[in-house]
Amino acid sequence: MTTVEIRTQTMYSQLSNSEKLVADYILKNRENIFRYPLAKLAEQSGTSQGAWVRFCKSIGFDGMKDLKKSLFVEMNDTIAENGTPAPQLQFTDIKDHSTFSSMAENVCYSSIQAIEATLKLFDEEMLKKIVNKIIHARTIRLFGVGASGLVAGDLFHKLLRIGYNVTFCQDTHVSLTYASTLTEEDVAILFSNSGETTEIIELLEIAQKNKATTIAITKFGKSNLALNSDFVLYTSSPEIYKRSGAMSSRIAQLILNDILFTAIANRDYENVEELLEVSYESCSSHRLSD
Repeated sequence: MTTVEIRTQTMYSQLSNSEKLVADYILKNRENIFRYPLAKLAEQSGTSQGAWVRFCKSIGFDGMKDLKKSLFVEMNDTIAENGTPAPQLQFTDIKDHSTFSSMAENVCYSSIQAIEATLKLFDEEMLKKIVNKIIHARTIRLFGVGASGLVAGDLFHKLLRIGYNVTFCQDTHVSLTYASTLTEEDVAILFSNSGETTEIIELLEIAQKNKATTIAITKFGKSNLALNSDFVLYTSSPEIYKRSGAMSSRIAQLILNDILFTAIANRDYENVEELLEVSYESCSSHRLSD
């Protein structure tokens, strides 16, 4: 799946009605983007040229030229070496599976797709800035609720392992206390797949009031969390079941955790090398004694 398709699917619910017509057309006829001029594409999609331009900007491109360039490059780079097409996901509800095998395959493929799609949204320059802020922060305070809270807890344990001054608690009242005592020397990392979780937006506002650096880990789009945080790492994770809860979105967030932790340890290796060894040995000896 190309970046254009990933952004289109992720942003779909936030598009205007005319932009959704463009999105539907692209998802079904992406090859036509190179066959017809903009006027013809607008006619075939039942909308206007202006809607196409607005659509391009809504999903993060400067215009049609920028979108076509990205699509062209990726379509030429995604041909499998053995010529075998990638497995196709079946977007069905949980109860619609006839066998456990088909269920397992779809769950696995959705996780793979989430990882690959998130990597396509990866911004190296953004990560460099985030890593620099974290390394030089007085404290790192993590915030997340529900499934995103589990992801925040994962990063908490990773940073704790390398001796960083990091805090996390799923209890809302404790989180409010952590946020209210932030300073401009601190970093707040906020997890929310939707970017609209009420508790997280409230914590973001408190962190901003205290002039802390705010970092969002959320799905691609124009959510309150993404638009109002200082830095953003985007995920892409279409859930394949409407009653599944956070499956692929959790995997996508965990992948960003691993990337972020690895980047921090890499840039701060002189200070964390011994801690990595000590924590590994301590955990290994504890497992052997059990």
